[in-house]
Amino acid sequence: MQWVVVVAALLVATVAALPDVAHQQQTINRLLYKITSPIKSTFTDLKEAAQSWNPKEHTDQCSDGGVALNRLLQELEDHRLLEQHHWFSLFNDRQREEALLLVDVLLHCTSFEGFKNNAAYFRERMNEGEFVYALYAAVTHSHLTQHVVLPPLYEITPHLFTNSEVINKAYAAKMTQTPGNFKLEFTGSPKNPEQRVAYFGEDVGINSHHVHWHLDFPFWWTGDKIDRKGELFFWAHHQLTARYDAERLSNHLSPVDELYWDRPIKDGFAPHTVYKYGGEFPTRPDNKEFDDVEGVARIRDLKVLESRIRDAIALGYIINADGSHTDINNDHGIDVLGDIIESSAYSTNVAYYGALHNQAHRVLGAQADPKHKFNLPPGVMEHFETATRDPAFFRLHKYMDGIFKEHKDKLPPYTEADLLYSNVRITDVEVSELSTYFEDFEFDLSNGLDTTENINEVSVKNHVSRLNHKPFYFNIHAHADHDDKITVRIYITPKHDENNVVLHIDQNRWGTILLDTFWTEVHAGDNEIKRKSSESSVAIPDRVSFPQLIHDADEAVANGAELPHKDTRACGHPQRLLLPKGTHQGLEFWFDVFITSGDDGVHDDLDVNDHGSTHGYCGIHGEKYPDKRPMGFPFDRRIPVLKTFLVPNHHGQTVKIIHH
Repeated sequence: MQWVVVVAALLVATVAALPDVAHQQQTINRLLYKITSPIKSTFTDLKEAAQSWNPKEHTDQCSDGGVALNRLLQELEDHRLLEQHHWFSLFNDRQREEALLLVDVLLHCTSFEGFKNNAAYFRERMNEGEFVYALYAAVTHSHLTQHVVLPPLYEITPHLFTNSEVINKAYAAKMTQTPGNFKLEFTGSPKNPEQRVAYFGEDVGINSHHVHWHLDFPFWWTGDKIDRKGELFFWAHHQLTARYDAERLSNHLSPVDELYWDRPIKDGFAPHTVYKYGGEFPTRPDNKEFDDVEGVARIRDLKVLESRIRDAIALGYIINADGSHTDINNDHGIDVLGDIIESSAYSTNVAYYGALHNQAHRVLGAQADPKHKFNLPPGVMEHFETATRDPAFFRLHKYMDGIFKEHKDKLPPYTEADLLYSNVRITDVEVSELSTYFEDFEFDLSNGLDTTENINEVSVKNHVSRLNHKPFYFNIHAHADHDDKITVRIYITPKHDENNVVLHIDQNRWGTILLDTFWTEVHAGDNEIKRKSSESSVAIPDRVSFPQLIHDADEAVANGAELPHKDTRACGHPQRLLLPKGTHQGLEFWFDVFITSGDDGVHDDLDVNDHGSTHGYCGIHGEKYPDKRPMGFPFDRRIPVLKTFLVPNHHGQTVKIIHH
């Protein structure tokens, strides 16, 4: 009888909890709805909080006793906060400081009710860009909002993801009350070779992945230690660069050249994009010589920072702020370097090593107006949402990648003993057809348009051509001597260079692309391990659209039902971009499978729990990175002798990616 009571109580608690998640989702949706317009009067609880909530009277709902709240309120009362209807850039020190004041407030809320009311109050009083960033960061990291699905940023702030022509058409459609669905063209023209790969850099999924990666792993983070954050900074951007080079190869272009401070920026960029408020994104002409940027950095200073980092790599240790040394000639060294190069709040000596990555973004973004003579707003490189649109982004990260490679190349190559897992022998691998194609993708623009409550909403959408691939799978045939858990890593690597010359493994290993890492079990005897592309641990499916999230949350709240969406992280490479484009004739890649011991897994349940299935580039939120090995293992170190790789638990074969 006692068990019946317990089960009944659990059922009641579960039913009671269901609307809570729906209410949370509805609240976040409404806080982000028409962000530059006042909160709708029909959103009664939020409207009331914005008008009558007094944060000072509710410091008991703050885990810090209201310290963060009072700090932000003081800034507000002293009129020191950025005005509304003004551009926001996270790379602007003061604007970032203001946004983080609100992040601090929201992360110290002890109840969702307090979170909601404080958010509504400051939504109507802070700069909209600062508010959006703070809300996204807080929802990402707060224990109160673990089950909230964040709307796609390209539907919250569509100005950052579309061109000015589409935005103008959208406004015209709204004014004339005429529904519209407009074609988004990529920037540039056929005269610009970079136009061939604009579909990758300007893909809203790539833009979204980049901004959410930096939300999951913010450089300013000082909270609970994020496991291997510096190494993840290296790995996520290294893979973006490798994928970009594979797209270039698919379009008969040479790999992107790294950036040099003392050489011109060869390729200019015209974003054709406008701020909601603040004018157009600046254009950079071809062959622009680097200029010092007033108030940001001098080029010679960036060279000095680079020199100090390269000296550390040569010496094999980092000089900490207290004068002590941290050895980096080991597997953990890449994590230390990543924290220093970005620079993360985890950097042990910011005063000496600086913030090479962040300063470089700002310097590149300001090259159109380095002396602030024309008072231009920040360039695309000064926003994580827009940075990958500019080919210079990949040149910058090829440059950063070269510094990381210098460190990795100093480490001793893996030996046969490092790579061998004697329990398993791979006998064959079957790979289905690998083919890609372009398709139209549609997303909503209406949230970016100003409105009043006496004007009807009009369907205003945008469609763009994007790359996708046919679902594929692979079957791994392996013989095991005994039962065991195993780790499986799948990679593809371009086989030829742009001149169709076959590359030695040590030449092309740095261009290797991770397709999947997963854990499973083998049994004594012959095994067949099947895996679908949709199961990849590096990629995420298309995000749930904002209109759909609104509809589903409102319906769930009205009916006391459960939300239909599985909790999903926004950080992860787009599933449809898992494969490079390839060519009509078929572009050849090496397809490598490595099986190692399941002891490489950090968590005991990895063979039955995918932990959100985006850990390849994004780890497991709030937990340790699941793979003990260095990211990129075993291609992260030099391979001077091919036979080292000829272990029975490794299989390599040639595959073709065909573009239809």
